[in-house]
Amino acid sequence: MSNDNSQLKSAVGQDYTKLRDLLKEGEWKEADEETARVMLAVAKREKEGWLDVEHIDNFPCADLRTIDQLWVKYSNGKFGFSVQKRIYQSLGETINYDEKIWEKFGDKVGWRKRGNWLPHSNITFDIKASQGHLPFVGIGLGGWGGLWVVGVDVFSLALRLVDCNI
Repeated sequence: MSNDNSQLKSAVGQDYTKLRDLLKEGEWKEADEETARVMLAVAKREKEGWLDVEHIDNFPCADLRTIDQLWVKYSNGKFGFSVQKRIYQSLGETINYDEKIWEKFGDKVGWRKRGNWLPHSNITFDIKASQGHLPFVGIGLGGWGGLWVVGVDVFSLALRLVDCNI
């Protein structure tokens, strides 16, 4: 069996050990926060606390793949960016941002209830959450000190996953 660290690849030398360990232990909320932290560190955006389209478009594929693979592995395929991408694509994803599709996506993964986007405090950090519910990493309509990506920038993340074959 391969060393547990062999899959923790990074184009910029980012250490994913803590994220792996949190996911392995099922510490979903802490893993979500760690995901935000490492993504900001990789993009050198810790001070800003959010990613814009430019930084998402240039986010290293190796790092995006590592983060995704850890989430997919330790959630048994329930969570991860690639899971979210598949759900998004199943709703009629286009190469142009479409608010209606994004809202359907939010409904499907449980980020919206009764037509409203949920605040971070109402996100379910549990394996029982809807498929694709995590990582949430502060995606939504309000910052909480984690990664804050809104609307079109989240759409850019979906496009980056396609670019990276994730």
